[in-house]
Amino acid sequence: MHVLISLLSQIAESETKGGLFDFNATLPLMALQFIALTIILNFLFYKPVTGILDSREQYIRNSLTSASASLVKANELTKKYELELAESRKKAQKIIKSAQEEAQLIVSEKIKEAQKDTEKLLLEAYDELNIQKEQALKSLEVQVDSLSDQIKLKLLDTSV
Repeated sequence: MHVLISLLSQIAESETKGGLFDFNATLPLMALQFIALTIILNFLFYKPVTGILDSREQYIRNSLTSASASLVKANELTKKYELELAESRKKAQKIIKSAQEEAQLIVSEKIKEAQKDTEKLLLEAYDELNIQKEQALKSLEVQVDSLSDQIKLKLLDTSV
């Protein structure tokens, strides 16, 4: 403490004696104060701030790394799902096409069956008409025969 008081008294004396660039005890005292302030600021302010900035930079770097990895993974999944979607669409189109072909085959078979049934009905109707025609002709023949016999009898009766 005594030393400090003597230094301060010397500083006071030097201020009165010297000018702007006097090299007395104030210069080393100012240098010691500057070094002490630098050390104190370094331990109390700069190291915690640089630690926080370093941890923040590390967090940002890790976040960017994980984000880019997630983006790559998302792109791979997107491509995979697009390929699966394209394959599913192709399969669906194949199923639709085969169903349409199957339906066409069924429709064409039904149409052929209907045509056969129609032809069969037409033949049956034609055969029935022919039978009815023959029956009508036979009945007409019988009627013509009976009429001709009656005419013949009448003609023979009137002439006799």
